[in-house]
Amino acid sequence: MKKQMLLLMMVVLLMGSVLAGCGNTDETGGAESGDAKTINFLHWRGEDTEAFNAIIEKFEEENPDINVEMNALPSDSYIANASATLLSGKGADVFASFPGSQFEALQESGAYVELGDQAFIDRFSENMLGAGQKDGKQLAVPYQLVYNIPVYNKGVFDELGIEPPKDWDGFLEVSQTLKDNGYDPILFAGDVSPSQFINPMVMNNQPSDEAFAKLETGDEKLTNDWFVKTLSQIKELNDKGYFQKDPLGTKKEGAAALFAQEKGAMLALGSYMMATVAEQNPDIEQGLLSPITVSEDEMKYEGIHTSTFMLGVNSKSEHQKEALKFIEFLTKPEIASEYANATGQLLTVKDVEYDSPELTETAAWLDKKTLFQPRYTLSKEQVSKAIETAIQDVLSGVEPEEAAKKAQEEVDRAIK
Repeated sequence: MKKQMLLLMMVVLLMGSVLAGCGNTDETGGAESGDAKTINFLHWRGEDTEAFNAIIEKFEEENPDINVEMNALPSDSYIANASATLLSGKGADVFASFPGSQFEALQESGAYVELGDQAFIDRFSENMLGAGQKDGKQLAVPYQLVYNIPVYNKGVFDELGIEPPKDWDGFLEVSQTLKDNGYDPILFAGDVSPSQFINPMVMNNQPSDEAFAKLETGDEKLTNDWFVKTLSQIKELNDKGYFQKDPLGTKKEGAAALFAQEKGAMLALGSYMMATVAEQNPDIEQGLLSPITVSEDEMKYEGIHTSTFMLGVNSKSEHQKEALKFIEFLTKPEIASEYANATGQLLTVKDVEYDSPELTETAAWLDKKTLFQPRYTLSKEQVSKAIETAIQDVLSGVEPEEAAKKAQEEVDRAIK
């Protein structure tokens, strides 16, 4: 019996020494080395991993008392997977969020630390900060400026002697010319394009800039003429064969690959895809255009912009000081420039220097009249989803009036 007790004590002591040798574990689940604190950085842009790793290495050299662990989740399931862990107190310390309904849901749950008194706020273009504000508080800082309009192949357009159209008839004519010459006019990604392509399609059709927001107050309905018209125009594009075969079955990566292979002339996503395409085909010359759904004299907006990839600090984090240091580092103009040029993303940070053709092309849109993405004026995810589903339904063969009616029923349920 004494031998058994002695053996048990030796096992306990051995286990204790092993655990002690492993270091302490902080609230993010990462192991801390010595006095260093480990913070977790959560976002959805897996394609930016290499760029962020290089920046994190520099940050850790400058801040040897802080380690950064990074996790990237798929964009289409990001908020669902991120929300629970953020609110548990054991999730990310620094996290990215989308504007609109996702930001609203997170701020309502108290997920954000207020950033208004941080010195790095002055590094941003003031007119781009609104998406991260609520009730006079700056809860998140939008890091990226995106144009949610189709990317087009300039070389193909030049070869065929066509230019970006200025009205709906022109858009149909350009699409037909592309089809007649063996190109898929519009490459549509079933997992992302419904939430992207709807914005430029609706921007000149809607009766006011607040039309989507008014859906949640009951002052507008998806069964009204402006939205049914938009669905009808999407159906027209589909019926005429201007989308590739099985558009709903094509994922974002597949659509981008087809575009890079120059099998399609327009990519129904946004400026954020230009760097990915350029990596696959360095010789492709890209531009941005919008489908103008009205006559030229009725056009109010040339395109859609979004200030997104909104960086915030988790209010449940035990390492808020370290998290704020990391955001401060990311917003330094020289670091922001490194990130922008490595990833091909236009940023909201001032004094960033761009050196790629894609970013130069995108920056030209700063002088155009663009509307903040209508879908991100929605505060309820169910309403946003109803709009996306209506587009999917139309592409599946449902008549526009029926798809709009079904979507409005979902809106009615969401706002009761």
